[in-house]
Amino acid sequence: MGGTSNLTDSSSTLSATPSRCPNRAVTGAWRRVWQGSTAARPTGRGGLPRHSRGGAAIAAAALLALATGCGPGTDEPAGGSPSTASRTTSHPVKDTSIDAEPGERFTLTVGRNASTREYWYLVDPEPDSSVLVSRGQEYASDSGDEPVPGAGGRLTFTFEAKGKGTTRFTLLHCTFATCQGNTSTLPPETTGPSASPTTGAATPTQAPERITYTVTVG
Repeated sequence: MGGTSNLTDSSSTLSATPSRCPNRAVTGAWRRVWQGSTAARPTGRGGLPRHSRGGAAIAAAALLALATGCGPGTDEPAGGSPSTASRTTSHPVKDTSIDAEPGERFTLTVGRNASTREYWYLVDPEPDSSVLVSRGQEYASDSGDEPVPGAGGRLTFTFEAKGKGTTRFTLLHCTFATCQGNTSTLPPETTGPSASPTTGAATPTQAPERITYTVTVG
């Protein structure tokens, strides 16, 4: 019978529906297919498509299932939400306990001044790379693009959370009174107080500051 054929055709179309929830563009395409299949059916009495009620009911049910299963239609990256993946959080240097989400970046900004030999370094042990990685450091002079003798600046360390877990890293803070033999990029070979005075050079009187950070990614 015609009604049975119509139901069979509709069921066949439903079985071709993707098992996974399609995005909004696919949902719109299915809607157009259903509307087209209904409009293409031969008309009966009163100009209405034959067996249109059964086909329209099945089409409406299919579209309702698609709309319900798809939710708001947002696609999130595997590493976290879009806002998390693109967000960079600035932490105070004394904030030694940091929480982050996978894909999130955070920064620590410290002062640096070559005239007073104030330098900062990321030293061993480095963080667990499966949890946290360093994305480098960037220096910005307080005097802008024009060098000014004695002017200092800001050094920013950037880190990126990778996978769930907890790890640690350490920043070493040197001054002329605590470190010897270091440069802006090379940390000192030793980080303890000097045992004997060095003629003609400033002698460290204390060990340099070491700040250890605990980062939890979850």
